[in-house]
Amino acid sequence: MANPQECRPDPDTLLVHITEGERQKHRGRLKIFLGYIAGVGKTYEMLRAAHLRKDEGVDVHIGYIETHGRIETEALVAGLANIPRKQVEYRGVVIPEMDLDAIQKISPSLVLVDELAHTNAPGSRHPKRYQDVEELLSEGIDVYTTLNIQHVESLNDVVAQISGIIVRETIPDRVIDEATEIEVVDLAPPELLQRLREGKVYVPDMARTAIEQFFNEGNLYALRELALRRAAERVDDQMLAYMQTRAIPGPWAASEHLLVCIGPSPLSERLVRTARRQADRMNATWSAVYIETPSHHRLSKEGKEQLWRTLQLAEKLGATTATLFGLNVASTVIEYARRHNVTRIVIGKTLRPRWQEFVFGSVVDQLIHNSGAIDVYVISGGKGEPDKPAKMEPLLPATPPKDYIASLALVVVVTILGWLIHRFISPTNEAMLFLLAVVVVAWRRGLWPAIFTSIIGVLAFDFFFVPPYFSFRFTDTEYLITFAGMVIVGSMISLLVARAKDYADAASLREKETGTLYALSQDLAVAVTKDSIIGAVRNHIHGIFEWDSVFLLPKQNGLVVHSASPGLVTDDDDIAVATWAFQHGAVAGYDTDTLHGSRLRYIPLHGTQGVVGIMGVRPTEPNGVITPEQSRILTAFANQAALALERVNLTITRK
Repeated sequence: MANPQECRPDPDTLLVHITEGERQKHRGRLKIFLGYIAGVGKTYEMLRAAHLRKDEGVDVHIGYIETHGRIETEALVAGLANIPRKQVEYRGVVIPEMDLDAIQKISPSLVLVDELAHTNAPGSRHPKRYQDVEELLSEGIDVYTTLNIQHVESLNDVVAQISGIIVRETIPDRVIDEATEIEVVDLAPPELLQRLREGKVYVPDMARTAIEQFFNEGNLYALRELALRRAAERVDDQMLAYMQTRAIPGPWAASEHLLVCIGPSPLSERLVRTARRQADRMNATWSAVYIETPSHHRLSKEGKEQLWRTLQLAEKLGATTATLFGLNVASTVIEYARRHNVTRIVIGKTLRPRWQEFVFGSVVDQLIHNSGAIDVYVISGGKGEPDKPAKMEPLLPATPPKDYIASLALVVVVTILGWLIHRFISPTNEAMLFLLAVVVVAWRRGLWPAIFTSIIGVLAFDFFFVPPYFSFRFTDTEYLITFAGMVIVGSMISLLVARAKDYADAASLREKETGTLYALSQDLAVAVTKDSIIGAVRNHIHGIFEWDSVFLLPKQNGLVVHSASPGLVTDDDDIAVATWAFQHGAVAGYDTDTLHGSRLRYIPLHGTQGVVGIMGVRPTEPNGVITPEQSRILTAFANQAALALERVNLTITRK
């Protein structure tokens, strides 16, 4: 007889599935009709399924459909209620788009939205159509939609390798992962090619070009396999969830956790997509980590923007991201991997020259040597990938002429001192005086003045203190070692001083961040009114970023500006973006995926009882990015402000 305990599902797993089920009760259901290329019949199958639902009494409306002039598709459209499109004007051209507001106003039970990966016209609420769909789902509206496999973000580089075409319109993999149902619309490549030749997909001239450039049989088979594999992975997830909730015994394997190491190089985007595919194949959790070394502050603006884009890509693909501070990249990665039970590490092939690896060491070699039981996968760059690391500001800044003059003066002083006492000490000890001068210059002036001092010092020592005197000839070759030692010691000390300065700058930045958060918490602790709380937060935002800010608090008729920096004027568009962020409890505006054309970023003030207001900030760089460090500080400011405002509101309520 089986042990009853063995037939019970894991309580933690069961709780996760129950919680997810409760969340889905208040959310619309998403069904994706997935195909491997245009022309397989996704829209047609979606319309057929919609008619079946209509016959069952479901309120079905068309939100957006592209028939491409196909007669059989247009016949199915005719029998369904169609919500008119919104006409968006952009640079003198009128672009028809799905009317999200009209759909929300009608609020049908089921809405059909074609071409999920479509990019909306500038000025739309969201830059991507899948974000419109997510908003409809959050309001409890079911959605049927269509998607081709080449628009899945993690497969973007694979599709480019197969077809030679880079697809710009993509959706995050999480959209597929969160779909309630996926129906693969499949058609054998020979049949699809026949449809193309018959003009059922494109007009004859376009069909001929498509067959020659993209729709060749090899591409079709490869894309078809991708679509079927991706759908199979989704089915496997559903089967596993079914087994876990019902305690069905099976061959349980040890869990896998994959870690990808990213950096400011464009190669990191390839690493992230590779890690996502590997994690999907292994059914594993995965993380992306960036190690912030003391030299991070010298990273170029382009490098920081590339790093931020890579972190955003990893989050969109479902990774848990982290930025860690460490003096050594390899040891920090290994420590993180062991602490989080990582079984595989993915890292990119080094882009540094071989001599730099020999002198400074290789992160890849250190990882492989110290990984122990953890597997390490080294990924090379693809065709067209850059073969140089990201640009950084020089470790040693340019040296002003006064430093060389000061170095020369010091050599003169040492020479005079040595001449006065040379009768009482040996030449070897006199050389130590010049070496001491090199050390002092290296410590105070840097590498190039130190090398200059060592060369001038060698010449002065040879001319005045090495027989024959007052000439640059010397008879004792052992002095060559002394001369070389002076140059090497000066160079090494200069590099050590430069690295120590990097460490000090990094520590100073983190101390500034920590000190700012501590100072804000102190100010908020003594603030007893809304004005004093908001004023404190505004002052600290300006103090650390030199950015203007505005705070909006809810009133009966919506949000109103409670306080703003001098010179920062908000208009109706700003209020609309802030209202959206307040209603959805999500960040919106500047450098986000929602209404990114705004000049401000709006951050909800999340308290224990919900959103209590909106904090808006205006960065000083109009076309820049808000880095992860800045976002982290702003979120911390918003959280502290929300708790303080809740405390004041509670006090007012009690009175």
